[in-house]
Amino acid sequence: MSKPTVLVESNSRGIATVTLNRPDKHNAFDDAIIAELRTAFDQLAGSETVRAVVLASTGKSFSAGADLGWMQRMAEYDYAHNLADARLLAGMLKSLYELPQPTIARVQGAAFGGAVGLVSCCDMAVASDRASFSLSEVKIGLIPATISPFVIRAMGERACRRYFITGERFDARRAHQLGLVSEVVAEEEMDSAVAAMLEHVLANGPGAVRAAKQLVADFAGREITDALAEDSCERIARIRVSDEGQEGLAAFLNKRTPAWLSRS
Repeated sequence: MSKPTVLVESNSRGIATVTLNRPDKHNAFDDAIIAELRTAFDQLAGSETVRAVVLASTGKSFSAGADLGWMQRMAEYDYAHNLADARLLAGMLKSLYELPQPTIARVQGAAFGGAVGLVSCCDMAVASDRASFSLSEVKIGLIPATISPFVIRAMGERACRRYFITGERFDARRAHQLGLVSEVVAEEEMDSAVAAMLEHVLANGPGAVRAAKQLVADFAGREITDALAEDSCERIARIRVSDEGQEGLAAFLNKRTPAWLSRS
């Protein structure tokens, strides 16, 4: 019996971990794995008990990007089949990007091509100081089209002009400078670094965390208009009168632990 290529585990604290489990292939993904990831993300999105999601992988590489066998099949597809195939990848990435829970990528090694897209879709990323990254599609006459909306948002237009065009490899320190990863640590410190981020997340109101993530998604890049200001006022008013908002304010004013912490 073959081992599952995508593992999904949740613990009692509401932390779900989605793990690419194909270390012999450097966690390269194909259409089947993309479908598994999409299913996992869609199921997690509908969970009221999951408070944070970690995207990880087994073995020495985070992911080598597209699987060679899948690429060979795509080379034989016509335009219509390639379009349908690309839509599956785009849908999976969008599902990850739009997860209501905060997401953390754990990048322990090489992250190439589409794997950079996975990292870009996460809210935060912890990378090993041995990790490396590459948007190498141009080296084989292709472009990082499907992942580009997410990578450009993560790294910025100027950096993407360079790395999309050159296909050069860059290290974790450079990825940190570009904003692709949040923290760079020694490999043996990765789990503790991810755990520290999760502790910060779990210390906060679950509803507020989701609303704060949505706030960034809805407001980023928009012109500051009267309508935008009014929207922001309505959001803070709604959350102040919500059960969680009332509990958080009462706990703060009375110098006690809020209910969501006493339950965790």
